[in-house]
Amino acid sequence: MNNGLSAYAKGVLGEAAVCDHLMGRGMELLERRFHSLFGEIDLVMLDGETLVFVEVKLRTSGGAEAGQAAVTPQKRRRMVKAARCYLGAHPEHADRSVRFDVATVTGEGVNHIPDAFSGSEW
Repeated sequence: MNNGLSAYAKGVLGEAAVCDHLMGRGMELLERRFHSLFGEIDLVMLDGETLVFVEVKLRTSGGAEAGQAAVTPQKRRRMVKAARCYLGAHPEHADRSVRFDVATVTGEGVNHIPDAFSGSEW
């Protein structure tokens, strides 16, 4: 999959594929690669009135399940903390419900898992 490209370039292409996929299903892109002290959120989107934080995983082998398994409890904690930073920086979204999704890009396409984890445990 995109041999010869750097890992960063492959990641950007994977995020673009996921973004296009989700926008094709009616979601609105708010921000790509939101950075905080706790880490990065690949995509911040709106799904109706729900604020969605999307982790994108690119996998050349192992399928979609390998991508979701790569979102470890530690990664989930960092995502939740980064999401709190996003909400602090964007108070206009403070009253929205929040969802954490995982999207995996494989040679077979995009596999989107809405509400992959709740985030409430942190």
